[in-house]
Amino acid sequence: MTSFEDADTEETVTCLQMTVYHPGHLQCGIFQSISFNREKLPSSEVVKFGRNSNICHYTFQDKQVSRVQFSLQLFKKFNSSVLSFEIKNMSKKTNLIVDSRELGYLNKMDLPYRCMVRFGEYQFLMEKEDGESLEFFETQFILSPRSLLQENNWPPHRPIPEYGTYSLCSSQNSSPTEMDENES
Repeated sequence: MTSFEDADTEETVTCLQMTVYHPGHLQCGIFQSISFNREKLPSSEVVKFGRNSNICHYTFQDKQVSRVQFSLQLFKKFNSSVLSFEIKNMSKKTNLIVDSRELGYLNKMDLPYRCMVRFGEYQFLMEKEDGESLEFFETQFILSPRSLLQENNWPPHRPIPEYGTYSLCSSQNSSPTEMDENES
């Protein structure tokens, strides 16, 4: 037998691709501490994002960001072989928006396969690629030069003030209305 035949079968690894945008990223160097290469992490690791480099795996060079802004943790649903991510807001000052759901301090939810995560002027388009490995996962950052909300046709977004929230309620009816052909 050759070494090729004896080699272990390589497992695919779950990857969370994060396309990031902030309007001041060029002037302020906000993302300078983040590596824009794929990074392999143990599946047991809770990955924290924020400005404190002693606590957070991914840091932002921005005083508007909380010491720990949010965390991601990998988990496996009962009776499933697929790994999922859970996102938790760790900021007491700023709510985290996942698609249209607003998460307050310590609120958490399952991360959809593709979603927009926002806080302040930060935008993260998160997309998960499934893998087989239960031991590791990967992250990959991509820097977007343009607003992800406009580029991906997400609903308009108002920045959340540092000490506050905004309401997702709207007085407009967003459900489709059926009309007869003769109606205008």
